[in-house]
Amino acid sequence: MAHQSTGNNTSLTRQGQSNSTGDARALYLKLFSGEMFKGFEHNAIARDLVMKRTLKNGKSLQFIYTGHTTAEFHVPGKSILGNSDGAPPVAEKTITVDDLLISSAFVYELDETLAHYELRGEISKKIGYALAQKYDRLVFRSIARGARAASPITKSNFVEPGGTQIRVGTNNSGADAYVSASLINAFYDAAAALDEKGVSTEGRVGVLNPRQYYELIQAVGSNGLVNRDEQGDSLQKGNGIIEIAGIKIYKSMNIPFFSQYGTKYGSASATNPGVTSPGNVGSFVGEAVEDAANDVTGINNEYGEETEFANSCGLIFQKEGAGVVEAIGPQVQVTSGDVSVVYQGDVILGRLAMGADYLNPAACVELVAGAAAGSSGNAAF
Repeated sequence: MAHQSTGNNTSLTRQGQSNSTGDARALYLKLFSGEMFKGFEHNAIARDLVMKRTLKNGKSLQFIYTGHTTAEFHVPGKSILGNSDGAPPVAEKTITVDDLLISSAFVYELDETLAHYELRGEISKKIGYALAQKYDRLVFRSIARGARAASPITKSNFVEPGGTQIRVGTNNSGADAYVSASLINAFYDAAAALDEKGVSTEGRVGVLNPRQYYELIQAVGSNGLVNRDEQGDSLQKGNGIIEIAGIKIYKSMNIPFFSQYGTKYGSASATNPGVTSPGNVGSFVGEAVEDAANDVTGINNEYGEETEFANSCGLIFQKEGAGVVEAIGPQVQVTSGDVSVVYQGDVILGRLAMGADYLNPAACVELVAGAAAGSSGNAAF
């Protein structure tokens, strides 16, 4: 005899439950959380390239900077109570947490029912992208500022190295930023400068915009640029550059680039590389660097203003060049219960609380084009 269904079927499978018990949506929320983290981690490259610390029970974190010390000959019979010049000198750098950074969306329950795709997972990735974008932009602006700063050690008779700016090319044209031979020379100059300032070779990286990166890929096999892993047809995959002078190269649309992020379109000039827009790029591409006029609320660290990146076109740094403090790491929150009933949907929120600043200026190098290093728009600030 066939089994007849009843109105009270206790064998109903609820795919959102954990082990068939509890909240019928519990696993859906966990799926969303994972998607948000995936979106963040795949797009935030700066987080693993600098010094990162977790902040607990405070608003700021202190980083100690120790200068160089000296060696001296011992005088027979003289007590050894530390170097006579008081070396090494010590200074501090304090990084404050900015206000809570959020990205959110309201998901209407009926839209979820009618949608033919998994709505929350798609939204979650975009929330992760937004947080990662802001995270990287603040870190990269901090590194650019560090490249223009003096050492925090100011003790008399002690001179510690500060940041470095290197000009790409020799002309007063921003187009030099895309000349592969000039970029390669700038990388070797940067490596030499870091060596001369006593910066460790471990953890050195460079970050360029995509067009610069692809210009370098096309130069692999020439100009002394050799890639150990990719050659021939493999270069067409866009993964042709591993490192130059021991500096591993990344590409990002979040570096300050001629007062914008990642790219700048228009006629060639001292502050524009002269690239024609491919069209339909979206409002977030080439977005102007926020300045004091429109991005003050929530910012508790100094990240520089738009005009201060007028000729910036790339970054090279070592891990100690900048630091990030996180009071709240990337998290996801979703409304439920009565709130969901009243609004017939859920607010999905991604959040984090972080702050960034340069630490050791000697480990920061900024590439500039169209103007000499240290000229107007690129001077220390």
